[in-house]
Amino acid sequence: MSEFFKAAAECSIWKDEAGHLIDKARKEGICLAWDRLEKQTPQCNVCDMGLSCAKCVMGPCRIIPGLDRDKGVCGAGADLTVARNFGRFVAGGSAAHSDHGRDLVEVLHEVGSGEAPGYSIRDEAKLRRIAAEVGVDAEGEAPAVAKRLAERLGQDYSSFGPGLAFLSRVPKARRELWDRLEITPRGIDREPVEMLHRTHMGVDCDPVSLCLHAARVSLADGWGGSMSATEISDIIFGTPAPVKTRVNLGAIKKDMVNILVHGHSPVVSEMILLAAADPANVKAAKDKGASGINVAGLCCTGNELLMRRGVPLAGNHMMTELTIMTGAVEAIVADYQCIMPSLTDVAACFHTKFITTSEKGHFPGAERFHFTPKNARELAGKAVAIAVEAFGRRDQARVDIPCEPVDMLSGFSNEAILGAVGGTPGPLVDAIKAGSLRGAVGIVGCNNPKLQQDHHHVTMAKELIKKDILVLVTGCATGAMGKAGLLMPEAAELAGPGLKGLCLALGIPPVLHVGSCVDNSRIIHLCAVLADAVGVDIDMLPVAASAPEWYSEKAAAIGLYAVASGITTHLGLPPMILGSPTVTGLAVDGLKKAVGAAFIVEPDPFKAAAALDAHIASKRAGLGLPAGKEGSDADAA
Repeated sequence: MSEFFKAAAECSIWKDEAGHLIDKARKEGICLAWDRLEKQTPQCNVCDMGLSCAKCVMGPCRIIPGLDRDKGVCGAGADLTVARNFGRFVAGGSAAHSDHGRDLVEVLHEVGSGEAPGYSIRDEAKLRRIAAEVGVDAEGEAPAVAKRLAERLGQDYSSFGPGLAFLSRVPKARRELWDRLEITPRGIDREPVEMLHRTHMGVDCDPVSLCLHAARVSLADGWGGSMSATEISDIIFGTPAPVKTRVNLGAIKKDMVNILVHGHSPVVSEMILLAAADPANVKAAKDKGASGINVAGLCCTGNELLMRRGVPLAGNHMMTELTIMTGAVEAIVADYQCIMPSLTDVAACFHTKFITTSEKGHFPGAERFHFTPKNARELAGKAVAIAVEAFGRRDQARVDIPCEPVDMLSGFSNEAILGAVGGTPGPLVDAIKAGSLRGAVGIVGCNNPKLQQDHHHVTMAKELIKKDILVLVTGCATGAMGKAGLLMPEAAELAGPGLKGLCLALGIPPVLHVGSCVDNSRIIHLCAVLADAVGVDIDMLPVAASAPEWYSEKAAAIGLYAVASGITTHLGLPPMILGSPTVTGLAVDGLKKAVGAAFIVEPDPFKAAAALDAHIASKRAGLGLPAGKEGSDADAA
């Protein structure tokens, strides 16, 4: 038994839900991510250190410092090789989230042009507010305003536009710092393309220069592509407000046609939800013997529906294969990102249909549709019909749903958070000054089979809230927090006295769900609002971020744009940079001198929480505020 399974056996939530179905898969001979990880162990240490290079056919090269293989064929040593690899890693993540944003810009334009049947403007007030904020004429009919806004945000993807629209939200001191460092993003597409150019052999051979450009790449995502995706999603699908819903595999219903939406874009999932409610489709399901049609979410598409519609969340990244193992899933409808290629193999072991919807994401073995704003409503109906047909082929003897769903509260957009305290950041600032709220930490990111699933997310959150530190959560961390009961107001009993009092007064949990992984842009925007209210730069605020179980390129981009924005960020696993003393030193120390924040790498969630607690205490001291209850004092409270 691997160390992972030994550790996981101690976690009852994991054992009763995921562990139960992993045992089932092994008995049935179905290979899952944990099994594949064990088969890959030990993994290549040279690659893990970032010291392998396959960017040209003079290689591949393995850089081994201290031996006669300390440079590649081109002459690149450890520092340059690691910097090149990390730069491309960040570029990949930034491109993914920003391309998601591009899709939303295009949908908004088609809504404004009257060419997107089924889609509409659900938050007209926000449409006009955002338009005015970025210098677009907000008067006239809503579709015309939407089209003008889409055209303005579309310019952000070019190198020749007027500059990223949402840079106006960045505190003046931070903008001036970026300008001095020459890392102010110029165009969403330009920065990752330039990174690919810089990392081609014979271009940028300075590791520090490459790392600074990586920061610029990430900022183009955080304050550009991702921020556009968030704001446009709110405009089209509605700005989230608090809503009660449920989470875990119990969201899958034994007596219903179960459709799971998976990926990251709300463009498809909203149409699936609409089609699932169609009386004709419901009747067809009942004719097959089901009591109805149930839609539940996976990963960040799940987070999008969770935030806006209260649709239950069946699981996060490491639960996706296991949802199929319940034997009760008729269809998974996927768009893009974080979708394991193995899902088609696992689905083939059951009656489950795997349906893809994006021209960008092809999965051999899947039923493939190409959704566009023009045909999405029609194709959603066809996808639901496929799921209904599959219900008739379900083997009820193989159905195994190991748990009942857990209640959770979602929907904490920035508008909802500020609305809860009166509509301005003033009361939050006052709570921070008084010490009842010592600070805030965003716990975000993925799951990774190298770590005990969900344990690090939950442990850090519990450690932080009992020290009067509010936690904001996005993406796959959401499922972990929800299953642990931390996303309900009753969890305030686990918080320190100051945070508990604030939660009880407002009727909110001590851990607030603020969205999908692109919605980390909400967190950096909220930090900017608070910084402006206090009259300081972001790096002076008592805030931090954490990705305890991260795995993806997108998470690296998110972490880097948080750091470049002035938010110290914890990672539960190191990126593949440890082979370079220069790049590693820059990440954990040098960036602090440059941008006022850096990375903390710590796999132990207790030690990581203590480090973030100490960081917040130091930021409070820098503002002349009392440290508040921390460390042993907080533990005793």
